[in-house]
Amino acid sequence: MTTLLDPALPTSSFDDLPLPEPVRRAVADLGFAEPTTIQADAIPALLAGRDLVGVAQTGTGKTAAFGLPLLAHIDPTVAAVQAIVLTPTRELALQVSEALTSFARHLDGVSVVPVYGGAPYLPQQRALARGAQVVVGTPGRVIDHLERRTLVLDRVGMLVLDEADEMLQMGFAEDVDKVLESIPAGRQVALFSATMPPGIRRVADQHLVDPVRVSVSRPTATVDTVRQTYAVVPQRHKTGALVRVLATSDADGAIVFVRTRQDAERVGSELVARGLQAAYLSGDVAQGEREKIVDRLRSGALRVLVATDVAARGLDVERIGLVVNLDLPRGAEPYVHRIGRTGRAGRSGEAITFITPAEQSKLTQIERTTRQPIERVDVPTPAQVSAHRVTALLARADERAAAGRLEVERTAVAEYLGAHPGVDVAELLAVVTALAIGDEGPAARPEQGDDLDDALARIGEAPERAHRSDSPARRRPEASGPRYRVSVGHRDGVQPGGLVGALTGEGGLTGKDIGKIDIFGSFSLVDIPGGLTPEAFERLSRTRVAGRPLHIRLDTGPRAPREGVARPPREAGPHRPHDADRPRHLRSPRP
Repeated sequence: MTTLLDPALPTSSFDDLPLPEPVRRAVADLGFAEPTTIQADAIPALLAGRDLVGVAQTGTGKTAAFGLPLLAHIDPTVAAVQAIVLTPTRELALQVSEALTSFARHLDGVSVVPVYGGAPYLPQQRALARGAQVVVGTPGRVIDHLERRTLVLDRVGMLVLDEADEMLQMGFAEDVDKVLESIPAGRQVALFSATMPPGIRRVADQHLVDPVRVSVSRPTATVDTVRQTYAVVPQRHKTGALVRVLATSDADGAIVFVRTRQDAERVGSELVARGLQAAYLSGDVAQGEREKIVDRLRSGALRVLVATDVAARGLDVERIGLVVNLDLPRGAEPYVHRIGRTGRAGRSGEAITFITPAEQSKLTQIERTTRQPIERVDVPTPAQVSAHRVTALLARADERAAAGRLEVERTAVAEYLGAHPGVDVAELLAVVTALAIGDEGPAARPEQGDDLDDALARIGEAPERAHRSDSPARRRPEASGPRYRVSVGHRDGVQPGGLVGALTGEGGLTGKDIGKIDIFGSFSLVDIPGGLTPEAFERLSRTRVAGRPLHIRLDTGPRAPREGVARPPREAGPHRPHDADRPRHLRSPRP
């Protein structure tokens, strides 16, 4: 086995690598400056057609290390699978697929399709039938498609095993062997693993030909100016907890990191629907739109950016004072990169990571690797959220008083006091302040998301429960006023969050302005009680969702039954391999 640890000619720029021009353009768009060690070592070897064994932890840049040369070998004119990447979990399959899609943004005709268990076969089958050149999948689902003959590997020239040691630990050894035996002889194989146990050495010896071996270590230094904390939050309550953290932060700007582009769209749209100045950024966002979003973040027009690791490459905004890891990063290096987005230019910053109760050991491993303690904190209670808003409001009182022009307000207050003799002025001020921060008192009935405090209490936290006025999920206004019809629906893969994001981003609306959303096969209906201005209507008529124009118009037909209302997908809990992702001999017997 050839070893390549210290190349004779160090690579200091991606321009030094013999990558195709469209791939280099994508690299530049994503803000990649200098290649990491694994990229500098692996890319030349893979471009030369060599088999490769890469010993590298998650987060060292290995996805680009194999992804860029993989795409360089793809022929866009051939509508057949030419490369396949195997990953141990569906989350990693989605993450790798997103990264490869972003790298291929300037390669016309190249399609990357993820296939994994726990999702319907038919959409994956259709995507493969349209002529995908790159498939990223879990071993179990890949074999299922092979057996159904919906996946043909006769034209595969490169296969990548990502996190091979984890695949073998999960029992996928037989499945991996079967996939390797299904691809043509003479194909190129790249194996990446954090460790090299005997099982991985067996795979390398059996299936790789004279491989180059590259090995890298991870940087472990964290930023001294960043206060690092974590909170234990059940998976389904993370968005509600995020809203409370953002509501009690004084940071000028915040970045919320998520794993996949689907998560970025869902969380970003949910924050916008709750009235926050937020946007999302993922690898498939066009460069022009990305630049607009970053400019808004720099100028202060945008306070919260939800982003994937790939999309945040090269993002340098000094006003970021808070980083939130909505999910625990997959290793120490991505953790270090993420929290390094704050605490720049001599400023202090904060980073908070949400973990599920089952992830404590993984967080401990990050602490050991970075040699930095991470402090546990509680999710802010509703009372603390309200107290923070009141403090911020009263802090502006002197400035507003100095600005003058309060005659209308003074007159109104005097008239109120005259009509209500005996009113305690301090009590009246408290009531007016509560209304000003959106606190309308205890809810008349339990609201969606009110069980966040119950869930936190069950895992050992003790947030105050009496104060319910700041529930992170608000009821939508009931349908009244105009209803609009848009020309996207289930067949386009649209979700309510995507429609909310379009309406708020282009129509100048807030989440509170939007009523119920009904999604049908080929169209959707949206209640907007206050209606749209002509300017907003014109902007929305040019807007696209899920790649299709909205074609918004006033709906004049009969109202559809409410039983057909589409709901967003439920957030997944702590990851457990779905049955279709398991090794075949470990799957549940079919009835």
